[in-house]
Amino acid sequence: MTQKELNEFLDHKVVTYNNPDFITSDPIQIPHLFARKEDSEIAGFLAATIAWGNRTMIIKNAHRLMELMGNVPFEFVMGHQEADLERFDGFVHRTFNADDIRHFVRSLRNIYENHQGLEAVLRPSAQEDNYQQAIHQFKKIFFEIPHLDRSLKHVSDPLKNSASKRINMFLRWMVRNDKTGVDLGLWESHSPANLHCPLDVHSGNVARKLGILTRKQNDWKALVELDTTLRKFDPKDPVKYDFALFGLGVFEKF
Repeated sequence: MTQKELNEFLDHKVVTYNNPDFITSDPIQIPHLFARKEDSEIAGFLAATIAWGNRTMIIKNAHRLMELMGNVPFEFVMGHQEADLERFDGFVHRTFNADDIRHFVRSLRNIYENHQGLEAVLRPSAQEDNYQQAIHQFKKIFFEIPHLDRSLKHVSDPLKNSASKRINMFLRWMVRNDKTGVDLGLWESHSPANLHCPLDVHSGNVARKLGILTRKQNDWKALVELDTTLRKFDPKDPVKYDFALFGLGVFEKF
């Protein structure tokens, strides 16, 4: 397949999967529950944080988190008392547990009170065309308040060569406006041209089979390699190809 044919093939698959039907089987349905920007941000961030493992269980546990926050996540984050955090006792998703969600709630309040919110704290500088430094700085801010060491593993750091799949997925949800009602496009101060493909086992394997990724590990170096090609295919909206790669891997067993 030539580069032109590959580009056309992936464009076709984007159209196939980047439509509202995608929402019903994906954790992106969680931020779609809310009309208020801050509610969608917090809901999306928490859903993306636990987005590994069985997709049905991810969605179930993300809905459970919203219920525990009274289905008003921003109001809960900003107004909670320490006693309110006891309601998370017993919550667990794989290695993410009640102690972790309690820190996440405290940290999110710190971000909204002292750092102008998630949109501001994750925005790259004007000199940067990617999110590597922004995600690294975000993690430093996220853990600037007292925390348990165990919670550190739930926020990745691309400067340690992590592909940061879950944060990149969250960024896609918030930044990209796909005109079809899937990605929310709430963060107009960010550019979709700077986004990264959320690299996981499915998208990575498909990318290798298509010859657009040679590195074997799913790490930041692999993400840079993949991004280089996807940005040639569409410089303004490269991460739209996440739908093609993921759809081919998960739904078509490519």
